[in-house]
Amino acid sequence: MSAFLLSRLLHGVFVLVGVVFAVSLMIHLIPGDPVKALEGDSPMPKEQMDIIRHQMGFDRPLVVQLADEMARLLRGDLGRSFRSNVPVVRELQGAIPSTLSLAVAAMIIAATAGGVAGAVAAVQRGRWLDSMVTAFAVIGVSMPTFWIGILLIFLLSVQLRWLPTSGEGGLRTLIMPAITLGWYPAGALARLVRSEILEVLQQEYVGVARAKGLRERTVLRRHVLRNALIPTLTLAMMQFGILLSGAVVAETVFGRNGLGRFLVEGILHKDFPVVQGAVLVIAVVYTLTNLATDLLYACIDPRVRFQ
Repeated sequence: MSAFLLSRLLHGVFVLVGVVFAVSLMIHLIPGDPVKALEGDSPMPKEQMDIIRHQMGFDRPLVVQLADEMARLLRGDLGRSFRSNVPVVRELQGAIPSTLSLAVAAMIIAATAGGVAGAVAAVQRGRWLDSMVTAFAVIGVSMPTFWIGILLIFLLSVQLRWLPTSGEGGLRTLIMPAITLGWYPAGALARLVRSEILEVLQQEYVGVARAKGLRERTVLRRHVLRNALIPTLTLAMMQFGILLSGAVVAETVFGRNGLGRFLVEGILHKDFPVVQGAVLVIAVVYTLTNLATDLLYACIDPRVRFQ
């Protein structure tokens, strides 16, 4: 097991380095001058812009800039924001908790709603509950995230006045963004859970378990749900990583200052340290999520062995 963990960790390190390097290269190749973004409403003379460009190292060859940035990141130095001149670590400390809390809440909603709906649809195959769950799943994977958020604001805030329209701080401000962000993965999980349970129900060992006289509830709990959980777990873990990077829509609709908006603003202003820091955080969480998925496999399915 230790060899397995070591190999996965080394693989994760290589993935992180590759992701950060690729993103840094793409940011440098985007048309535009980051010094121009610093002008704001007060244009700067060309001589002053050249001085700033030299101080930031933008007049050096691209290869040299990328090498210096990678060396800085490997030392654990995320640098300072070009716009605010504040250490990126400090800005990330304010953005990460907001996005993590939103992603976790959305994943809880998605896993609970999707798992229960998919299981009910499989057990009630061909009945009206199955049709309702199927419709819910199709709607969930078809509707744009921003549209769901707008509908929730109109219904729960404008019409019923149950929840605040925007902001963050407390459970009430988290409910609508979490539902908005978790709607798509809930639909995807419901469809997968339904199909996996139906497939497992057709296996021979399920028929043997029923022939032994086991109650249907026991068969479902011991033999069906456990075997259907592995592909579902994979999708759920992948969705959690996607939620972190895709939270920008929900954060924008509901006015949350999270990692998604932090990353988009860095890209728009070509703020290289901000983009690198945000991408590194997302990549680290994604890598750790994949590692946790591999470890959970052995707990769910005894046929899985660490190699």
